Amino acid sequence: MLLIAFLAGCSSGTKHDDGAAVPPQPASHAAPAVSPTSPTSTSGAAATGSAMPKVYLSTPQGELAVEVEVVSSEAKIQRGLMFREHLPPDQGMLFLMRQEQVWPFWMHNTLIPLDLVFIAKDFTIAGIVENAEPRTDTLRQVEQPSLYVLEVNGGYAAAHKLTRGAKVRFDGVPPR
Repeated sequence: MLLIAFLAGCSSGTKHDDGAAVPPQPASHAAPAVSPTSPTSTSGAAATGSAMPKVYLSTPQGELAVEVEVVSSEAKIQRGLMFREHLPPDQGMLFLMRQEQVWPFWMHNTLIPLDLVFIAKDFTIAGIVENAEPRTDTLRQVEQPSLYVLEVNGGYAAAHKLTRGAKVRFDGVPPR
């Protein structure tokens, strides 16, 4: 998923040699916990390696499943979907951020348009950035804090009528 060379730090604005933004360092490096036994995340088949983790999104047509690649390390979050030329339908990348806050993303070295679905700690959609233009350093964010960010193909949110406040649940997303 050629998404984002994202995390342009809210206060630092510094970049690695490859152009990826360096996020500001929090006072604490504690990562958010996603328990495999919580009501919003179950161990499922992905824990055994037989299937990809999934994010389920509530839509007017019912619950929609997106198979996800899960990233949580700073380096993988910064790389995101950069340099990828294709993202299969109904697949995406789920970012497990270290704390809930407003997270700005950019599309530096991202080759395909993406929708960014920002998910709050209460597992509702905090906001959506649709059809983020590839290969730009324009910051994209929503004004509500999020703990997770789901990147999918551009146009996905509109095609499935995703809305702010819709419920989200995880299946097979490993704990941090």
